[in-house]
Amino acid sequence: MNPHAPPPLLVLVGPSAVGKPAYSYEIARRFRVEIISGDSVQVYRGMDIGSAKAPPPERERFPHHLIDILDPDEPYTAADFQKAAAELIRAIAARGRLPAIVGGTALYIESVVYDYRFPGAGADPQIRARWEAAADELGLAALHRMLAERDPAAAARIHPNDRKRIVRALEICEATGGTTADFRQKREKKSPYRLCMIGLTMDRRKLYERIDRRVDEMIGQGLVEEVRALLAKGYDRGLPAMQAIGYKEIAAYLCGETTLERAVELLKRNTRRFAKRQLSWFRTMPQIQWVDVTDESKFSTHCERINDIIATAFPSPDFPFHTPIS
Repeated sequence: MNPHAPPPLLVLVGPSAVGKPAYSYEIARRFRVEIISGDSVQVYRGMDIGSAKAPPPERERFPHHLIDILDPDEPYTAADFQKAAAELIRAIAARGRLPAIVGGTALYIESVVYDYRFPGAGADPQIRARWEAAADELGLAALHRMLAERDPAAAARIHPNDRKRIVRALEICEATGGTTADFRQKREKKSPYRLCMIGLTMDRRKLYERIDRRVDEMIGQGLVEEVRALLAKGYDRGLPAMQAIGYKEIAAYLCGETTLERAVELLKRNTRRFAKRQLSWFRTMPQIQWVDVTDESKFSTHCERINDIIATAFPSPDFPFHTPIS
C-alpha cells in the first residue's frame, strides 16, 4: 500500500436494528478489520443494553474502538468523534489493517467522511445564546415550530425534544441566512480517505418489526435495571447521554411519570422515527452503495455482496488486509 496515498476507510451504515453488528463481524472474519464505533452513546460506560454494544466475546475477537471511553456526565460532540476517529484511521491503516466505522449516528460519520471543519462553522455565540434563552422561555415545541417554518427539512430530521440540534439549526439559519442543507452543501464534500461506504437497507415494515423485537429483547436483557443503576449513581436525567433513546423513556418510568408499558411503547415509536431520520440523512450521501438485507434467510448472500464491494474498492495485492485474522 502506497504510504503517500489517502488511508483506506470502510464505512458501514444503516438504520437502527437493520443488523449492522452481525454484518460487521462477517466483514471482520473476511478482512483484517478494526471496528470504530460510530455510535454517539456507545462511548459511555454503563450504557450497554440501550446502545446495543457489541458483546464482550466479539469485542475480544475483533478489535473495537471508541466504546466505554467516557462516563455519562462527560461531554462528547461530533467534533470530538471526528478527531478521535481520524487518529484511529491513520493508526489502523499504518498497522496494515482496514479501519471500519460502523454505526448509525449520521452527523458523526459524515463529519469524518468529509472532514468537516467545526470551529466557527456557521457559529455565532450571541445568536446561539438568544435561541437558548428562547428555548427556556417558549419551550422546545415552539422552537421546533419556528424551525419548521425556516427549515422544514431540518425540522423533519430533528426530534422535537432534541434541544441541542434545534438550537444549532436555528443558529445556522440565522447566521447564514439559509438552511442547514445549504450550509452542509457549501462544505467541500471531498473525502480525505480512499473511501468505501456500504449502507444496509430493509423493507420498512420488516425493519419496524425488528425494532419492536429488539426493544422487547432489551427489556428482557435488563434495560430497566441498567437505567435504574445510572440514576442511582447520580447521573441526571437532563444529561445529553441520558436523553438518548431508550434511556429517557425508561427514566421517565422509573421516576413515576408513566407506566412501563407506555414507556416501552414510546421507546418503540421513537426508535422507528429515529430510523426514518437516519435513512433520510444517509440517502443524501451519494457514495453509499446500498445492500437490501430484507430477506434474512439470505444472510450469506448479503455477506458475499458486501465482501465483493469491499474487495473491489480495495483490491489485493494493493491492500494488505485481505487475509483474515486467525
